Amino acid sequence: MGETVRTGYFERVGDGRYKPTAHVGGAWRVDEQHFSPLGGLIVHAIERARAAEGRPELVMSRISFDILGQIALEEFEVQVEIVRPGRTIELVEATVVIGGRAVVRARAWLLAEVDTGIVAGGEPERLTPPEQVPPWPMDSVWSGGFIESLSTRVIGEPQPGRTTAWVSTGYDLVAGEQVSSLASFVALIDTANGIAVRQEPTKWMFPNVDLTIHLYREPEGDWTGLDTKVTFGSRGQGLTSTDLHDVTGPVGHAEQILTVRPLTT
Repeated sequence: MGETVRTGYFERVGDGRYKPTAHVGGAWRVDEQHFSPLGGLIVHAIERARAAEGRPELVMSRISFDILGQIALEEFEVQVEIVRPGRTIELVEATVVIGGRAVVRARAWLLAEVDTGIVAGGEPERLTPPEQVPPWPMDSVWSGGFIESLSTRVIGEPQPGRTTAWVSTGYDLVAGEQVSSLASFVALIDTANGIAVRQEPTKWMFPNVDLTIHLYREPEGDWTGLDTKVTFGSRGQGLTSTDLHDVTGPVGHAEQILTVRPLTT
């Protein structure tokens, strides 16, 4: 019998070029990509580009994504540039281009890895492990191919604007391609804005226009833990703030700024 080929969120179609599959379908529109898996793919592209250039082995400690507009469900290119090369600190920029137009820009700071265990501290409490938490049907709140691909488990009862959840997937990030634990972990972080909704997404829109991730430890394992709080302001702005966890404990923090408005038909 032949080897089973796992389905991926993306398929590689060339050097730096990818085609999205139906599993990246967006939650707001059926003809656009959900940003979450694309964020993981950008990390993967940065890692591949640095390895190809023989760059020093540094750890990605911050990555910020600016979402410049609708991300069409079309073939795209990821362009990577070393902005500030270095042996202990490096800044890398990546741009996602669809049809000649930049749709996402990302910047990542990479730092040298040093043993600082003797002074480590200040982390939040660990989450209840995912194997001790019951499944939660996230597709009861959201639609779209990406949401349908997820396995979600919520600690306690989901509350408007406050939820803690574990998220995992059985899909490859890139079909048939090995990716790092970091890329797989990041590919699930943007779901934070969907686990603690303050208002029904059939009545209000609150998409994020950015995602900024700070990490103080490299994540590992197959689950991304999201301890999330969502705040809506009174002038059309909102903020999703998330403590990030893996199966061994907390790893960092993420922020998403939201544009909040009534959903018009």
